[in-house]
This record gives sequence, C-alpha cells and structure tokens, in this order.
Amino acid sequence: MPLYIAAIFLSAFLLFQVQPIIARYILPWYGGSPAVWTTCMLFFQIGLLGGYAYAHLVASAFRQKPRLQLWVHLAIVSLACVFLPITPSDSLRPVGGANTSDVWGIVKLLAITVGLPYVAISASGPLLQHWFAGTYPDRSPYRLYAVSNFGSLLGLLSYPFLFEPTLGLKHQTWWWSVGFVIYGIFAITCAWKYSRVRPDGEAVDDAESRTTAPPAGIGRKILWVVFAACGSGGMLAITNQMCQDVTVVPFLWVLPLSLYLITFIICFDRESWYKRAVWIPLTAFGIAALITLLNQQSMSGNGSDHFYWNLVSSLRQLFAGKNTELGDEIHLYWQIFFFMFALFTICMVCHGEMVRLKPPSRYLTSFYLLISLGGALGGAFVSLIAPRLFNGYWELHIILLLVTLLVGLAVSFEAFKKYPSPLRGGIGLVITVQAFVLFAMGLRGHYIETKRGSLASLRSFHGVVHVYESLKGTKDHFLAMYHGRITHGRQYQDEEYRNIPSTYYSENSGVGALLQSLPQRQEGAGEPIKMGVIGLGSGSLAVHANPGDSIVFYEINPQVEQLARSHFSYLKDCRGEASVVLGDARTSMEEELTNGDPRDFDVLFVDAFSGDSIPIHLVTKEAFEIYFKHIKEGGSLVAHITNLHIDLSDPVRQLADKFGREALLVVHDPDAYHLYFSEWVIITKNQEVIDRLHEGGWVNEWSRKEPKEIHWTDDYSNLIQVIISEDE
Repeated sequence: MPLYIAAIFLSAFLLFQVQPIIARYILPWYGGSPAVWTTCMLFFQIGLLGGYAYAHLVASAFRQKPRLQLWVHLAIVSLACVFLPITPSDSLRPVGGANTSDVWGIVKLLAITVGLPYVAISASGPLLQHWFAGTYPDRSPYRLYAVSNFGSLLGLLSYPFLFEPTLGLKHQTWWWSVGFVIYGIFAITCAWKYSRVRPDGEAVDDAESRTTAPPAGIGRKILWVVFAACGSGGMLAITNQMCQDVTVVPFLWVLPLSLYLITFIICFDRESWYKRAVWIPLTAFGIAALITLLNQQSMSGNGSDHFYWNLVSSLRQLFAGKNTELGDEIHLYWQIFFFMFALFTICMVCHGEMVRLKPPSRYLTSFYLLISLGGALGGAFVSLIAPRLFNGYWELHIILLLVTLLVGLAVSFEAFKKYPSPLRGGIGLVITVQAFVLFAMGLRGHYIETKRGSLASLRSFHGVVHVYESLKGTKDHFLAMYHGRITHGRQYQDEEYRNIPSTYYSENSGVGALLQSLPQRQEGAGEPIKMGVIGLGSGSLAVHANPGDSIVFYEINPQVEQLARSHFSYLKDCRGEASVVLGDARTSMEEELTNGDPRDFDVLFVDAFSGDSIPIHLVTKEAFEIYFKHIKEGGSLVAHITNLHIDLSDPVRQLADKFGREALLVVHDPDAYHLYFSEWVIITKNQEVIDRLHEGGWVNEWSRKEPKEIHWTDDYSNLIQVIISEDE
C-alpha cells in the first residue's frame, strides 16, 4: 500500500507542478498576458481528460488482462520519456506580433513540449486506484483520491514559495523531468504487483465485482459533468477577474487552483465533511460578498442609484487600504480574501454535491472520466467560448447564477422526495428563487455600472478594454481608456484642452521632467528627438512630440490601437511623426535588432501595464539589454512604476546599476483632478541630463537608500518580492 500512496502522491505532485512551471516559462513569449495561464489551464484540463480516457480504456478493455495493462502503461511511460526534459525549445517561440495572441499556438507548443508526459501522469489517479482496488479488494480506493489531491496541492503551493524563489526555469524543468522518471518506476512496479495478484484470465472475486449496484443513470452522469464544469469554470472566471482587478502575480494563479484542489481533498476524503446545512449558507454569503466587491470595483466613488451602493460604501470604509483614482480602495489582501472565499465555497458545494452522487468503485474510471470532461468543458467555456460571446468578463455572472440555481434545485428535488408534503418540500425552492433573484439584481447592477458611460468595449486574448465618456455637455467633457479599472489615457474634447498632457503624463510628471532636461529641448537647440514608447494606451504621450520629432509606439493588443484611433485624436494630431508597431514590444524590438535596424532612440518610455498588472518579461536583465541597444549612447530609459499593489523600484534600480546607469525617481502628486499621482524612474548615464533634473528640483529621494537585492532575469523572477505590504 505505501507504494501506491507514493506513486499516486508523486504523480499528482508532478501533475500540478508542471502547470505553473510551463506557464511561467512561456509567459514572456506571449506578452505576459493572464490569458496565457487560462489557455494553459485549458490545455491541461484537456490533457487530464485524455489521461482519464486512456485510464478508463485500459481498465475496461483489458479488465481480465492485468499483464497487458502493465505492458501498455510501460510503453506509454517509456515513450513519454523521449520528450524529456520538458524545457520548451526556443524554436517554438512565436514570431511576429500576431502570434502573441494565438491560443492555438500555445496549445500546439504545450502539446509538443509536455503533451504525452502530462497524459501519462494524468492517467495515474484513476488507473492506480483501479489497480489498488484489485490488489486490496477490501479497501476503498476513493481515499487515494484525497491523497492525489493533497499531492497536487503541495505541488502547487511549493512552486511559488520553494521552487520559483530558489531555482531558475531551466533547472525547474530538469528536476521535473527527473521526478517523472521516478514516477514511472513507481507506477510500473504497482502495475507489476497488480498483475501478480490478478493473473490474466482469473475470475475476479472482490467487493467491486460482487456489487449489484447498476451503473449511474444519464441524469446523474449529467450532474457529474455540470457540477464539475461549474467548479472548473468558476475557478478560471474568478482568476481572470481577480488578475485584471488586482494584479497578475503567478501566486494568484496558484492560489485559486490550490483552493479548488482543497475542496476535492475535503469532499473525497470523507463524505461527512460536506454538510449542506453549513456549506450552502456559506456559499450564499460568499457569492453575495463577491457581487458586492464587483460592484465596489465598478463604481467611481461618486454614488450610484442601485441598492448595493450602501453596502459597498460600508465595505470600502471597513476595508480601505488607500485612496486612489478609484476612491477608497479596498486593500489588496482583503480583495484577494473575498475572491478566494467565494471560490472556495462555490467549489465546496459543486464538488460536495458531485461526491454525494458518486458510484461504487467498480465504476470509478467512468466517474473520473466524466468529472474531467466537466472540468474541460468549464475551461473551454471560459477560455474559448466566452471571449467570443462577451465583451466583458460576464461568464463569471453566468456561473454564479448557475451554481445558485443548480444547488438550490438539487436540494429542493431531494426534499420533495423525502417529504410527502409539497409545502415542506417547496421551502428550498422558494429560497432558491429568492437567492437567484437577489444575486441577479446585484450582478445586473455591476453590469450597469460597468456599462455606464461606455462608448466601446472590446475583449481579446489580452483582456477587456473600455472607452468611457464623462461630463458630456460641459467644458470638462472627456473620453478615457480603461484596461480593467486602470486609466490608460484621457482626452478632453474641448478644443482648448484637447491636446494637453493629462493623467500620468503631465509636464510635471517624470515624462515632462525628462523631456525638459534633454539637451535637444533647451532654448536655441531645436533639434528633433526620437522617442519610443512601450504601451500605446490612448496615445497620450504623442502630445509631447514637437515638429520634426518621431515617436514609435509598441502595442501588443490590436484592439488598443483600434480604440486609440477611433475615439482619441492624439495620434492624428501629433505634431511629429507617430507610428505604431503591433506585437509584443520585446519580441518586436528583438526582431528589429536581428534585422540590423536599431532605433537609436533619444528616450524610451516603458509604460506597458495591462490593467494594474505588470508584464514581468519587460523588467528583466535581458529586456533592459535589448532596450539599451535601441537607445543612443547618451539616451535615457524611463520606466513608469505607478502601481497600487506592486513596487518595482528595487528591481529597476538594480537593473540600472547592472548596466552602469543612474536611476532617478520622479514623483508627481498633483492637486488637479485631471492629473494623477505618478512615479517614474529615469535611467541614464548622461551627466548633463542628470544635472538638469537635479537643478530643476525634479528628483525625489528613494524610500530606501539602498535597493533590496532583487535581480530579475528571464530565468528567475519572483513578484512576491515586490508586493506592497499593508503598512507601506
């Protein structure tokens, strides 16, 4: 028995360790988008389905031939070893901007790199449990499912806290490959032991074969699939929403998946852990709290006319972390807590109800197969279908209402069977309808608030981008572009203010400070300058171009350029020459260098946030090396590090020092409502520029005299190091 436990534990550990490893490895290749994670999750869910289908086929087709099961699995594991190590080849990197949003390109890459090894270990859960049931007929194999999920949980949680901080990515893929070989030895030994206990052709006489319980009906099987789909889809939908509204940190990919697995552990370990009287009310509270948080995040702080407003106002006051452009911002930790509490309770009821309907162990491989099918369908809905149907993250709303309805109806129908009185049996149905209506009203309020003043909303692989209109009919009438809840440029419509620098890009921000300190901008010089900008937004930085200047924007999301040209005039009105290069900035700049075409920028601005998240591959040693090859000898790199939750000052300062340049902090804290607080880091070795910045009083003191020892490379980075704590 210890051998089975070790084999199942190791296979599950590797199964979920590989997900963050590979996602983290290819994240820079696809622009740092959180959609990379959901696409990887979709692939792994499909791979899990393939593994479970393989296990079901082997266990059922060769039921009387254990020795053949041994040889088949030995062949699969041996063939999978051919693909080791699982380090993705550089030849698989996308070429060109269009490919950085290619979902099927990611799926193809994963299939080539880790496809067969992943299917092999995916099959281990049901296959090893099937062998265990034959080897130890008087013991239930379902407890091993809890062991499997515990291994998965440990694999996930150990990644951000142990493996990511201590090992580079290539070492991570090598150690995983070593673990796979060890798993193969364990698994084949278990198969050999099963074949010894159950020789080919011998009549099976055990608890599972003696059961007279018929197979589950079609209705019960549909419920297995639907509950599994709601749990999987809910996990991905909440992760999407949280990553856009909070921040994209690999830990925030791991945390939801970990809680998702914990619910499997609890529910499969012992049925008594899931008590409807406890978990259904907690789920209702969790969904209500999540809806309230969503409404808080969609409100501007100026009041609202729907019934959630008073509750939201109280929530802001109770859990406020800091005052921002969004009003009193609930602190990061509390936001994560509300998201995760809702996710945990939703998954508990979905998986708890699913386990209540589980079949005898004789049918466990088909049960797991349908569970994995539901998980894959939930992932496909969130990753493939929803982005084509919706221009916002509305799939979360659908899943919340579906869970409410599904659980309520399951309880109500069971009550109707249990109680002969329609009145007693109908209580649950009445409560379900009331909860459904209440939640629908709250979600409708969030939808209305999100759409209030919206002129355009576009969704793509890179997230949801909105254009909002405010103060129409007044002199302060303006349009603003938002990615998530963060402004990516604002333009006033009155001709007098139409081309003034606003938000983070004013004359007194780090942008204005650097440009006013350039030798080319001094009185009497009149020399044109070449500017590069990573991140287009509304194109606000184009207002700083003078006649004769050139400004090149690198933008990964084609829909951002579409909205910048259709609703804003910064690019059209630019006094210099403005152009846009579509594709991931780093990939595009690498290709330009390969083609022998360095840009020779006088200044390069790095302003590439997606919502409030950080594409970390743009803040590594290798990225800065590319930047400086495009910047003139006396040029400057200017990084925008304003962020609610992440402090990039230390890694940026360390990178400046690495390349022999000085890093100067420029903080602008305006009192005008059309300007935002901003932090910019100017990195240069041009002493003339440095002197002018100091003489002009632009430079601020760093909060720490010496930066923390945070050195990021493509092979190693850890965003947990730079999360702003509550007391900062």
